[in-house]
Amino acid sequence: MDLPGAAGFKTLQKPKVLILDAMWNKTLAAVRSLGRRGFYLTIGEKTRFATALFSRYCGKRAVYPSPISRPNEFLEWLLREITTNGYDMILPTELETQQLILKNREKIEPYVRIPFADYSFISNVQNKAWLLKYAEANGYLCPKTYFVENLNEFNYEKLEYPLVIKPRESSGSRGIVYVKKPSELSAVFQKVHNKYPFPLIQEYIPNGGAYGVGALFNFNSEPRAAFVYKRLREYPVNGGPSTLRESVKNDELRDIAIGLLKSLKWKGIAMVEFRVDARDGKAKLMEINPRFWGSLHLAILSGIDFPYLLYRMAVDGDIEPVWDYKVGVQCRWLIPGDILHFISNPDRLRLKPGFFTRTHGDDIISANDPMPVLGRLSSLFPLIYDKDMRKMFFR
Repeated sequence: MDLPGAAGFKTLQKPKVLILDAMWNKTLAAVRSLGRRGFYLTIGEKTRFATALFSRYCGKRAVYPSPISRPNEFLEWLLREITTNGYDMILPTELETQQLILKNREKIEPYVRIPFADYSFISNVQNKAWLLKYAEANGYLCPKTYFVENLNEFNYEKLEYPLVIKPRESSGSRGIVYVKKPSELSAVFQKVHNKYPFPLIQEYIPNGGAYGVGALFNFNSEPRAAFVYKRLREYPVNGGPSTLRESVKNDELRDIAIGLLKSLKWKGIAMVEFRVDARDGKAKLMEINPRFWGSLHLAILSGIDFPYLLYRMAVDGDIEPVWDYKVGVQCRWLIPGDILHFISNPDRLRLKPGFFTRTHGDDIISANDPMPVLGRLSSLFPLIYDKDMRKMFFR
């Protein structure tokens, strides 16, 4: 079947894709995936100092208005770009950019394929309160969570510690604060609430293993690919983006993730995150990321090329399922993620695997495409003068 709104498109001999959000490791992974296959790629970001803009696979580099602070100007730029230059597919990798495009789908999709779930789906699963209520109602194991709607009526005394204060909507470790004793809770909750209204109060799950399940669903909400990996190291150390991870087989987690996404009638890409509770050995649902995830390069190294599969699905309407991949493949995010983990971890000299152990790949470092390392280092400059960039990194 054809993607809605894509009727009449003809695939060019050299596929042409517009990739946005060049700052991020996952974007670089997609650029390298499609670039190695001979795609013509226009790669954009709101600053010239962005990792993927330095890749050898850039056919054209674009700097656009910020989707966060100048959304109308960004949309004007986007419509001008796709109507003037013509693309088979548009690929945003950050949530804000993706949501803005999906909100304006009717304006954009007549000119280019947008292979993602609708805005309403994305908004629901991105809201952790909505997702956890849905998951609990449908029998999925989750951390015990308190949904605070009225600060004055909430009974703080009934809680067991430690606790986690978590924004309803955020990514990575942004806004997450750990509370160890009752005397800290009120002040900490208020501080988070001032920035992220009515955050969740959640039991702390002792880490018996953190896992992610990346998945691709077709436009009939049928699973077409899945990949399971274990997070071996993270930064911050007590929970955040993975800095070292390994491909694994775990049919139980794969089936839970696929079942949950299928019940949501999902379409396109998603990553379902679990943490195994060290107290009972059971996997608890933490969140769903409705976009490409930071460790995307590991899936590609292991044999499931999600960016290319997504493109083929967008153009052809569907693909054959892909389930097999290599296990035991390790990939790290050295600059600066794993370095920061090493510096901040008091057990740095007892890490398993060790910090100096060789891995199969790196999110950024590549002998075949070396310049993104310079792009990553240069990306520190916008933090000095660009408040949107500081907001994305530190909110």
